[in-house]
Amino acid sequence: MAQIKKIFIVCGEPSGDLLAGNLINAIKNLDSNIKISGIGGTHLAKAGCEIFCDINELSVMGFFDVLKKLPKFFKLKKIILRKIDEDKPDAIILVDFSGFNLRLACAINKRIPVVYYVSPQIWASREGRISCIKKFISMMVVLFKFEEEYYRQRQIQTACVGHPLIDLVNPSSVKQDFLDTFGINPSKKIIALLPGSRKQEVKLILPLMLKAAQLVNKVIGETQFIIAKSPNLDMQIYLNKCKNLALDLKIVNGRTHDCLNIAQASLVCSGTATLEAAILQKPFVIVYKTNLFNYLLYRPQVKIPYIGMVNIVAGKKVVPEFIQFGARPKMIAKSIIELLQNPASANRMSQDLRTVKDSLGQPGAAERAAKIILEFLQG
Repeated sequence: MAQIKKIFIVCGEPSGDLLAGNLINAIKNLDSNIKISGIGGTHLAKAGCEIFCDINELSVMGFFDVLKKLPKFFKLKKIILRKIDEDKPDAIILVDFSGFNLRLACAINKRIPVVYYVSPQIWASREGRISCIKKFISMMVVLFKFEEEYYRQRQIQTACVGHPLIDLVNPSSVKQDFLDTFGINPSKKIIALLPGSRKQEVKLILPLMLKAAQLVNKVIGETQFIIAKSPNLDMQIYLNKCKNLALDLKIVNGRTHDCLNIAQASLVCSGTATLEAAILQKPFVIVYKTNLFNYLLYRPQVKIPYIGMVNIVAGKKVVPEFIQFGARPKMIAKSIIELLQNPASANRMSQDLRTVKDSLGQPGAAERAAKIILEFLQG
């Protein structure tokens, strides 16, 4: 009888949990007997992964947040290493979350094969981490073609599978049902606000978006705004920022794709959501802000001209970016008003977003990744 394979998996943020759950579903479809355990959230748990640490308290943003949670990360690393020694998995899959996962790979120190799924963005900043990857990562499974070329040029075993969001971005309701459910008037302009999935992001970015929304509302009457709430965060965080606003405003929990799908334009926090908007080919602008110390610390390390993944993939500025000192409500509002009042501008952006979507590969990325990983385990 063939020995049952065991895989350990580690992700630390909601976006990674979504992709990790998708990957584990694909692995289990290929080998239903495989045993999978690790660190993750609701998506990994639903996929049948035995979770021994939930990610809700792991997501961090910036230097000080990392410092505050260092004791938790040190403790977690020790637990993982002990679990590896006790359970002796055949491999560990690290999903994004590079600040923790690369240090973990170094601590594992080749005692088991390490597969990295969703590459750290070392091609954008902190390229020195390539030495850790070269030494301690057995295989990179990446989502973008340019990443595959980057790693192969550095003699690292790499496979590009395309982006799993192609399969995952799918509104759960037809437009009219969603409008009816949440009392949204289709005759008004609809603008979606996506302020991120981390508490710190929402606290810093949502106020900017709401100020921009007020300016848009003054110029274009009959507008309504929908905040796409992260299901991982407390509703009160959003309510505190929305007090006493003279806006037609609704907060919708856990329905990001539906919010994007019905909006004529969106304000989107830099991150995975920019690719989700691109896949739906919905015009949007990118907004991002962190605390000043973090910005001054990390900005000099960034070696590429754009922050938004959409623009990085396109190799040009397809979508306007309003970052840090440039994240001024007046400028953000002006860009949104242009998209709403100038159909040619919005259509041009939608066409560019279609090109970005096409570059993300064909459906079935998770299945391709699962097959590659299982073949890798078989030697």
